[in-house]
Amino acid sequence: MNDTVITAAFKRRELKIWAVCFVAAILVNAGAILWFGTHWVELFTQIGYVVVLSVLLYVVVAGVRLVVWGVKRLTCRKCRSAKITGSHNR
Repeated sequence: MNDTVITAAFKRRELKIWAVCFVAAILVNAGAILWFGTHWVELFTQIGYVVVLSVLLYVVVAGVRLVVWGVKRLTCRKCRSAKITGSHNR
């Protein structure tokens, strides 16, 4: 079995993506506070829900990234196989 190495650059990129999701969740919370006219203290008291929402957003974004990566990989394979067989120029 091969060892898998997770680079520091990969960790930083994923942390940045999660931070964006966290800020988006905070903005959703602030929007809900404005929409429903509740107290601003809920911005801090509801931090647990904000963290859960940010993780859910991160999972959704990861799923979209995975689908995009898969589509790119499939289309790239088609291009390579077409170049090998010569059917791409027909």
